[in-house]
Amino acid sequence: MTTKDSKNYDVIVVGGGAAGIGVAIALRHAGIENFKVLERKTVGASFAAWPDETRFITPSFPTNSIGMLDLNSIAIGVSPAFSLEVEHPTGEEYASHLRGVAGFFEIPVRENTNVNHIVKTDDGFEVDTGDETLQAKHVIWAAGEFQYPRFNAIKGSEFCRHTATVDSYESLEGDDFIIIGGYESGVDAAYHLAYHDKRVRLFDSGCPWKDESSDPSIALSTYSLERMREEWFGQFVELFPDTRIESVTREDDNYVVTTVDGKRFETPTQPLLAGGFEGSHKLVADLFEQRDDGFPLLNENDESTIAPGMFLAGPSVRHDGHVFCFIYKYRQRFAVVAKAIATSLDLPAEELENYRKWGMYLDDLSCCGEECATC
Repeated sequence: MTTKDSKNYDVIVVGGGAAGIGVAIALRHAGIENFKVLERKTVGASFAAWPDETRFITPSFPTNSIGMLDLNSIAIGVSPAFSLEVEHPTGEEYASHLRGVAGFFEIPVRENTNVNHIVKTDDGFEVDTGDETLQAKHVIWAAGEFQYPRFNAIKGSEFCRHTATVDSYESLEGDDFIIIGGYESGVDAAYHLAYHDKRVRLFDSGCPWKDESSDPSIALSTYSLERMREEWFGQFVELFPDTRIESVTREDDNYVVTTVDGKRFETPTQPLLAGGFEGSHKLVADLFEQRDDGFPLLNENDESTIAPGMFLAGPSVRHDGHVFCFIYKYRQRFAVVAKAIATSLDLPAEELENYRKWGMYLDDLSCCGEECATC
């Protein structure tokens, strides 16, 4: 039997997306050098896997003199708007931005590395990659959501295709589409299909396009609302608000979508499911207590309450009713995590004071006070 190699780190970050690279930069600024970022594919892979047409709903703009950060930046002094010269980047564009940022800050990333299991030990954690077991005093789970779509949202979900698995809406065959889920992903799919003169029926259990909140965690973003006002969107897309779907079945050559109140809608084209994401945090559920909503319970430093040294970074972070589901929200927590780890390593973390000045390290939680809509 072959003995696996062991390596020791102060910190292992799991995930090479916006959260993983962003919190790794904060570790650098905290003076932490002995760390590694493990990414099962390549840096920014989740963004690169977006449908070709999908763009960021939060606009990017260059960092300016009044101290505002680009909403989609992950570190002080970088801006995807500046480097990409676009306001609403595509997923592939943003992935290239992350790769550039990781290179600029010399983030030690090990790509094409699976994390099979994490075990709490007396001295920290054992991280099993299949090829070797790595030792770490601290682990930051930052594996994101997009690669973990929710497939079981309704009965008969197996007859649907999740929007996260679509390479390009232009390449989808058929002229008559049903989309289940009317938040950002559903509206984005409807918009691009309608652009190509496809008939679309869009169902949502609520009515996010009419929600009075200005927070995109709850209501549709301004970018999506603007696109819905296109004349051809209204021509090809029929909206069904407050319509909860009971099931999807296959009957002969058609797919049948049945609502809770018994209405039936048929289409020859496989329905699209825009039902959100399970999230990667469920892969490490044994290392966290759970909140009532199923998300990990965290202390004030985004650390597990039952496995000290295990931290969470990214869109799954929750505190009370605060939801950190966008980059400009969860990046506020990077320096919180980095400072907690630096303190445990007896490092001064002086550079993190810059995060406070730029509004990325806050004493008071600053986010929406509601739960996110399904996106």
